[in-house]
Amino acid sequence: MNNIPLITELAVSLRFVLGIVAAAVATIVMNYIMTELPEGNTPPQVAAGVLTMLRPEDAPSRLATTVHYLAAILTGPLFVWLIFTIEALLSDTALSVAVSAIVLYTLMIGFFIIVVLPQSRVSASRVNTIRRDWALAAGGYLGVLVPLIGGVSLLLS
Repeated sequence: MNNIPLITELAVSLRFVLGIVAAAVATIVMNYIMTELPEGNTPPQVAAGVLTMLRPEDAPSRLATTVHYLAAILTGPLFVWLIFTIEALLSDTALSVAVSAIVLYTLMIGFFIIVVLPQSRVSASRVNTIRRDWALAAGGYLGVLVPLIGGVSLLLS
């Protein structure tokens, strides 16, 4: 049986915990960015509206907040998993962090723009602004998440 050092096992587990902590910090930054954008606070309302089949304006704010924070916090561990998976394929931590960041940004934007937003009952005149503001907010989120998790990944490699 292959013995993996305890420190390696702990490092893997701690990187997932770091993913949650880094995601919480990134969410704080994302929330600030969202408040500064014309449609910045709309994406959580859109998600809640899709879940309840209501217009975003009529969707429960509590549900919108819950969905927003749950998705944001769980994105941290998802990023850690992407790094591990891509690193197993590429054997290069720095490149894996970069590729993982691109993949995650694409998933964040694509899922919202292709899956969620078209199902919403938002007026067509607002769609482009909502897309742009979501892309900017997601970029700000990753602008915090990637250096925090990527930096630790590079230190541990």
